[in-house]
Amino acid sequence: MLTFPDFLIRMVYHYLLNVLKEKKKGFFFLLDPDRVTPQNVRTIVEGINRNEVDAILLGTSVLFNFDLDRVAKEIKRHSKVPVILFPGSAYQLSPDIDAVFFLSLISGRNPELLIGEHVRAAPLIRKHGIEPIPVGYMLIESSNLTSARFMSNSLPIPRDKPDIAKAHALAGEYLGMKLIYVDAGSGADMSVSDEMIAAIKSITTIPLVVGGGIRTPEEVKKKAEAGADFVVVGNAFENDISRLQDFCGALGRIG
Repeated sequence: MLTFPDFLIRMVYHYLLNVLKEKKKGFFFLLDPDRVTPQNVRTIVEGINRNEVDAILLGTSVLFNFDLDRVAKEIKRHSKVPVILFPGSAYQLSPDIDAVFFLSLISGRNPELLIGEHVRAAPLIRKHGIEPIPVGYMLIESSNLTSARFMSNSLPIPRDKPDIAKAHALAGEYLGMKLIYVDAGSGADMSVSDEMIAAIKSITTIPLVVGGGIRTPEEVKKKAEAGADFVVVGNAFENDISRLQDFCGALGRIG
């Protein structure tokens, strides 16, 4: 079985590529630091370790938990897979992780999320020796106003406009992004449509990450079949971590 410790430090991106090479599809567990404490982290991470989760994404739109470093350290201490920051801003950084998604909100026109936050974060990332993974982040319209949409102060791409999404994703690849992440937003009523996922996958060559509003194992399978390389789920496990086995199993890797 592919395990993270087999790889050298600062090789998280290559680890993710190897996940796709060996397993074809990958699964990310999104963990909101505002919804965990240093005390209950171990229980959650042990549940993650029992299943074929390929990485833990740690992030939130609004951070109230100022024990982020302590929470990150506890997650890292118990996790058997990489812990990757999925930050909403430059102040959501911690040295106690393996990598950070260096997100550029390419679906929007807010300069702070295209370059502003990055300038503030870059010196800290370098200081702490964190591996940055450049990600073209695209918000996709859902029927409700998600935290990501509100906090980003940007319009999402209309869910029925796959050509617009294709053009943005292709531009992200040409800009040198290593991943494209399309997201309906945490708590979204509707996930990114299978048609949009397929359209983006048809024109890009870098791995495609899909998250937001995915609540059932059946949806995980549909997103993967449509073209998602990595599927991200988080809120679905807030009350029952045992459901994780069914979600991972939807990718055909466990019974």
